[in-house]
Amino acid sequence: MSFFKSDVVRAEMTEISELQEEVYQNVFKFPSMSKKERLEHVGILEKLLEKQKVLYTRMSLSDDPDAKEMREKIKESAVMMGMPPNTDMSIVLNNMSSMLNMMKQQIDNEP
Repeated sequence: MSFFKSDVVRAEMTEISELQEEVYQNVFKFPSMSKKERLEHVGILEKLLEKQKVLYTRMSLSDDPDAKEMREKIKESAVMMGMPPNTDMSIVLNNMSSMLNMMKQQIDNEP
């Protein structure tokens, strides 16, 4: 079975898409959100990032040509955004998690 035809992968991709939509709807409202709303928004970002990490890991472990192609497209996109060509995307995703943790701490420390 093709990687992207797997029920598990399709369900993950649907959830990722829904989370992305929720993030996009609220991204410009972030500065005017209450502390609680901003923490909830960061929580959604964390959930989205964790799902993306799992999907990327699955793609990395798969021998399916479509999964390999998608992984390469992700790497190409990262290069277009200014990352070095040999960047380990797992490290990038983990660094993004660290940034979200810092955001949460900053929001928590606000009066």
